[in-house]
Amino acid sequence: QVHLVESGGGLVQPGGSLRLSCVASGLAASIAAMAWYRQAPGKEREWVAGITNDGGTGNYGDSVKGRFTISKDNAANTVYLQMDSMKPEDTAVYYCNARYSDTRGSVYEYWGQGTQVTVSS
Repeated sequence: QVHLVESGGGLVQPGGSLRLSCVASGLAASIAAMAWYRQAPGKEREWVAGITNDGGTGNYGDSVKGRFTISKDNAANTVYLQMDSMKPEDTAVYYCNARYSDTRGSVYEYWGQGTQVTVSS
């Protein structure tokens, strides 16, 4: 059974930094593309950043480009989201996502339970 467990959320002041972690169990991170999404109250879930299965290429939503960095440690089955220069509009529940395709082309997708990030003075 696959589990994704996020940690690292909390309260931070505007301009501050946080680092989120997501540990995967039951799934080898080396075979999965992984991503971070977020959902603010009253809004739809938003894709924040994604990284390829080999951890080589990261992509970012326009709202976080230049401020957030996604990285992956396949040996530790962990994906990270370093968040710098944070803004109040970054306040949301952040979710970890893993997706992979098997040899038959079937797609599997998993979600973590989310971690709250609040940016406020």
